[in-house]
Amino acid sequence: MSFTTPSAITAPAPGADASPRTPLRIGMVAPPWFALPPAGYGGTEAVVAGLVDALVARGHEVVLVGAGTNGTRAQEFHAAYDAPPTARLGEPVPEAIAAAFARRALEEAGVDIVHDNTLCGPLLAGGRAAPTVVTMHGPVAGENGRYHELLGRSVSVVAISDAQRRANPRINWCGTVHNAIDVASFPLRERKDDLLLWIGRFSPDKAPHLAIDAARAAGRRIVLAGKLNERAEHAYFDAEVRPRLGRDAEYVGEADAALKRELFAAARALVFPIQWEEPFGMVMVEAMACGTPVVATRRGSVPEVVAHGHTGVVVDPDAGPRELAAAIAAAEELDPRECRRHAEQRFDLAVMAEGYERVYRSLLEPVELYEDEDRDAAGLVAA
Repeated sequence: MSFTTPSAITAPAPGADASPRTPLRIGMVAPPWFALPPAGYGGTEAVVAGLVDALVARGHEVVLVGAGTNGTRAQEFHAAYDAPPTARLGEPVPEAIAAAFARRALEEAGVDIVHDNTLCGPLLAGGRAAPTVVTMHGPVAGENGRYHELLGRSVSVVAISDAQRRANPRINWCGTVHNAIDVASFPLRERKDDLLLWIGRFSPDKAPHLAIDAARAAGRRIVLAGKLNERAEHAYFDAEVRPRLGRDAEYVGEADAALKRELFAAARALVFPIQWEEPFGMVMVEAMACGTPVVATRRGSVPEVVAHGHTGVVVDPDAGPRELAAAIAAAEELDPRECRRHAEQRFDLAVMAEGYERVYRSLLEPVELYEDEDRDAAGLVAA
């Protein structure tokens, strides 16, 4: 039996119970761009809001810094902006202001640990006594990866998939915790409509044009829903998506929470032919929660999220419309109830919250690592 501080923590095995321990006071920092939780688009904000609620349910006290009004269960909320500056998404100044505001708010609040989900905020981690956890919500390559490398040991970084973590070992990783959703809030529907679904951000990386081509090859109608705000998104949509729309391919706009659940529940399959190493695709989990299998290319986190042959079909990264069409036909034969069970056991908010609590405690107190069975039962894995 040896004592050490683990360099990697994974989420616990499904069904593992946390031992009663002293509650933590957690400073949670969200990006300023969308409300918490977001009404429509806002993947990071949705994860943060769900995590806050699950941590409070586990008995912790959360000091949340965001924008707009507090729609979470956080006991204390500080708004950097009275209304989220959504129209300025991508500009540097709102994020910088939010980071400076968060530093002051958390300093005055007094917290055990800070969990920062923003771009600028981690730059201030070296100036505080409390440890700072950063979740890597974006790519680990290019400038974003280099930035997080340069932060060094001033922050402890959590990956949202093992694939993301493997892609850049130079970052100071402290664990892997998959994103999650409130599975119970998504309706399970076993009888599906005669349609497929693509949902996401309109870009070549997400490949909605390929999803349309695959649906046509499969002889299926497809519905597309997603974010179409930025100039690059409009340019891609006009060039590659709009010319493909027709009676069997319909764009319904950006889906709010209610429409998103309706679409996921109705679809025979979610078509997810990503063309980049996406660190985590939340839409895959949301689809499975509704009993809808996923057809996806083998990139990024896809093999970690989709149980091939059980909750979806994973195809080669360079698969074309014909290969995707065959996968769609196979996916339609899968059991919706198995998709739902997989989502409940692996990607529910309670699982994510327990994983993050283990990360927090590993940074605040010594953690005993056990050999083999004991270690696995504890849900701790050293890198």
